[in-house]
Amino acid sequence: MNKSMLIGVVAGAAAVTAIGGVAGYKVLHHEPAYADVVNVEPLTKNVRTPHKVCGEEAVTRQAPVKDQERLAGTAIGAVLGGVLGNQVGGGTGKTVATVAGAAAGGYAGNRVQKNMQESDRQTVMETRCRTEYSNHKKVLGYNVTYHLGEKQGVVRMDHDPGQRIPVKDGQLVLTPAVTQNPS
Repeated sequence: MNKSMLIGVVAGAAAVTAIGGVAGYKVLHHEPAYADVVNVEPLTKNVRTPHKVCGEEAVTRQAPVKDQERLAGTAIGAVLGGVLGNQVGGGTGKTVATVAGAAAGGYAGNRVQKNMQESDRQTVMETRCRTEYSNHKKVLGYNVTYHLGEKQGVVRMDHDPGQRIPVKDGQLVLTPAVTQNPS
C-alpha cells in the first residue's frame, strides 16, 4: 500500500469515527423537542366600552297654544263686563260703568284664558337615549413560566401555549403554528 492511500484510509476512518461519535452523542443526549409549561398568567387591561341605550318615555308638557295674545278671552271678558257694567247706574254713569265693566272684564278674561292655557297639558311618548358603559378585560398577552431541561424561565407570549412550547435548535418557538385551510 502506498503512503497516500494509507493516509486516505486513516483520514476516512477518523472522519467516520468523528461523525459516528457526534451522531451517537446526539442519540444519547438529544435536545428536547418541547419545553414544559409550568404556569400561564394572562396580562389584562380593563376596557370601558360605551353603548347607546334607548327607550320610550312619557313626557308631559304644555299643550300648544293657538291664541298667543289671548284675544278670545279678552274679547269675551270685555263683552260680559260691558253687559254687567251696563246694568249699573243711569245716564252718564251708565256709560262709565259699561266702559269700566268692559275694561275689567277684558282684563279678567285675558287672565282666565292665560291660566287655562298654562294648565292645559298633554302627554306624549318620546324616544330618549343615554350612553351607558360596559366593562370588560382585554388580554394583552401571557407571562409563561416553563421548564426546558434543568432550566426554568419566563417568557411573554401573545397566545396561551397550552401545556408545551415547541423547541427548535435549543430555542423556544414562540409563534403559533399556522394551519392551512384545505382548498
